[in-house]
Amino acid sequence: MSQRARVRSEIEVWGTVLFLDVASEKCSETALNLAIDEVRKFVIEVDQDFSTYKADSAVSKIRRGEVDVNDAPNNVKLVWDLCVDAVEITDGYFDPWCVEGGFDPSGYVKGWAADRCIEILRKRGAENIQINAAGDLSLFGGLEPDKPWSIGIRHPEHADQIVKVYEIFSGAVATSGTYERGAHIKDPHTGLIAIGARSATVIGPDGGLADALATALVVSGREGAYLFLKPELIEYSGWVIDRHENSAWYTPVLE
Repeated sequence: MSQRARVRSEIEVWGTVLFLDVASEKCSETALNLAIDEVRKFVIEVDQDFSTYKADSAVSKIRRGEVDVNDAPNNVKLVWDLCVDAVEITDGYFDPWCVEGGFDPSGYVKGWAADRCIEILRKRGAENIQINAAGDLSLFGGLEPDKPWSIGIRHPEHADQIVKVYEIFSGAVATSGTYERGAHIKDPHTGLIAIGARSATVIGPDGGLADALATALVVSGREGAYLFLKPELIEYSGWVIDRHENSAWYTPVLE
């Protein structure tokens, strides 16, 4: 039996730290490190395209009206179109155009980019992959071939308390709430600070859409549970901590 190679790495990007846990029985540790170098190049490009903090990013130029989206890099045009779809699917509870300064896809792009990292690593022979982008996770293949990733969801006010654990081989886990950046999420329908939920976690096959749905649930709270009855979301599920009660709920398809 070939020896299993495993590499853990960190990349400082997107104003946070991207954690990677990558393993394979097909390729060497050296090959995995080369694949991670490719990921590093990609996520830096994502930052250059999508950062709202970099004045010369494509998104910043779009927000200032200096560049039309049709003249933006291909990935920006792609994410723009995916965000249009996400607004429709969430009935406007997620809307990256209804923010101060204009189009801000931050609530979608981390999950989308984490999925792309999975694709890069798989093409290079990785078999077991975890990408943790500041709480948005993309997963593939389990911790080991017969052992799922164990993903803990923290309490929104108490960082040392795990309130939910998921066992997942492949897919995306996105969590949105007020504990990382405070009350930064606004309700697109009212323009006011979102008061639907303290924390929302969504699991599904697509990281970008899971990210958008988690934001939508923080805005909508229990009123947004019906979203998961839509045919487009049959493979998605949510787990939500209420804002004003010491309780949590999950969508019917979750368990």
